[in-house]
Amino acid sequence: MKKVFATMALLGMGAVLLSAQPKPPAPDELKALQEIANAKTVETRVAAVDSFVTSFPKSEYRNFALTMAAEAYESGGNSTKAIIYYQQALEANPKDYNAMLMLAAETARTTREFDLDKEEKLSKAEKYAKDGMALIPSATKPNAQVTDAQWEAVKKDDMARGHEALGLIAVARKKQDAAAAEFKQAIETAADPQPATYIRMAGAYTDSGKPDQAIAALDKVLAMPNLPDQIKKVAQSEKDRAEKAKTAKK
Repeated sequence: MKKVFATMALLGMGAVLLSAQPKPPAPDELKALQEIANAKTVETRVAAVDSFVTSFPKSEYRNFALTMAAEAYESGGNSTKAIIYYQQALEANPKDYNAMLMLAAETARTTREFDLDKEEKLSKAEKYAKDGMALIPSATKPNAQVTDAQWEAVKKDDMARGHEALGLIAVARKKQDAAAAEFKQAIETAADPQPATYIRMAGAYTDSGKPDQAIAALDKVLAMPNLPDQIKKVAQSEKDRAEKAKTAKK
């Protein structure tokens, strides 16, 4: 899922840090934050975050730093550690809707069908998603240099992330119609709809016995310009599955 908040924070680090919180960081604190942003690998970024948290235990930027570690682990495919750091980020700032949305999505993705605590985890994920979405409309700009139009677009994409997380939760519960509806809502809400959301929606349509709708969604994806080869491959594979389901239905 697209992490707009982190992307904005990494663009123009100094400006964002100076306006995202009430109190500007001290010079040594800012230097440590810049080391986090400039880290090139998951390991070095997480090490920089851990060093920052240890060196500045009461920093107002603790939440920001922990989010950077969580997203580093997520990008490296380590969902277990990503969830741990997102939980710590949320503890540092209980109103961090970005952490809530990411926890919702990661929890849904990592919950397995035969987990003994499956419904407990999914209920928690659903609460994270809904609580995060409730905070988005009144969220204030993290950077004064961001225009109102840009911030509204960010909030639309963030609300879409919430709907996508709810879609993933519905998939985990095997409620494919509900999942398709949430993915559709995510696409319609987003300022910049993502091809992966279309693919997830198509998969839910196929699994709910609606292959024609799945094929239509996948045709839109395959017609997108500059589509990455990996996304194209996944979309084509999903379309083949939908077409087989359509043939079997006949």
